Amino acid sequence: MHIIGAGTTGSKPQNDDVVRETNLESFARDVLYASQEVPVLVDFWAPWCGPCKQLTPILEKVVRAARGRVRLVKVNVDENPELAQQFRIQSIPTVYAFLAGQPVAGFAGAQPESQVRALVERLIGGPLAADVEEELKRGQQALAEGRADRALEAFSRVLEVEPERGEAYGGLVRALLALGRTEEARRRLDQAPQAVASHPAVSGARAALEIAREAGELPPVEELERRITADGDDFEARYHLATRLFLLGRFEEAFDQLLHIVRRDRSWREDGARKRLLAFFEALGPTHPATLQGRRKLSSLLFA
Repeated sequence: MHIIGAGTTGSKPQNDDVVRETNLESFARDVLYASQEVPVLVDFWAPWCGPCKQLTPILEKVVRAARGRVRLVKVNVDENPELAQQFRIQSIPTVYAFLAGQPVAGFAGAQPESQVRALVERLIGGPLAADVEEELKRGQQALAEGRADRALEAFSRVLEVEPERGEAYGGLVRALLALGRTEEARRRLDQAPQAVASHPAVSGARAALEIAREAGELPPVEELERRITADGDDFEARYHLATRLFLLGRFEEAFDQLLHIVRRDRSWREDGARKRLLAFFEALGPTHPATLQGRRKLSSLLFA
């Protein structure tokens, strides 16, 4: 951190869509008005400031990773002493975050990238593009663990960054189905961008929607598991649990419930367990790893 004083000036970098320099005349347009649309970080800096040279590249990197959901505006305090005085800047670098024309957060001094990222993610309410893969994993794990509400949040955050990410779109629909929001799931599938409409995850979600419609109202997973604990041959409970697990993306567990029925009583519901397995295989597609493994288990059982 440096106390403001005299220093040499440097050349201005060129403005772009998310990173620009401003001055007294354009500050209102670049910051106050612009922050009505997206959050704006204002970096008060000077060319002679060593910590500024450390912080500014981090700010630019993080802001660009947000892909237009936040902007960075730089104020050279040597060239704009009026702005520095107006905001009572006593040391640099100093960064203010503006939202709806008002400063809402800020810090002074060089900060690590993790702190800058945390601030930006709070402002935009979601992960940066670099976090998409991790967020996608969190959504898939939450869905598999039956935490459909958390899965829905994670997939929604991914789609805010990458609206045409097929895995997230399909996962979001499955989360809606697991939450019993069938009509909303149907609407989301109807509105799927053309680029993801044929993605395997979206196709699988569409097939899962049909299975959910056919299944109708089902008891909660916990209730079905209690019934099976009490009676391992409660085929009705296993059949319904298989559908619940399938909609949660827990495919192998769903298959095992149906395979148990096939093993114990092939004739139950007129071979209903095997037919439901085949419907699950079709929903996932013939090349899905779970389908391949499930078919092997079924063949081994039928032809042993």
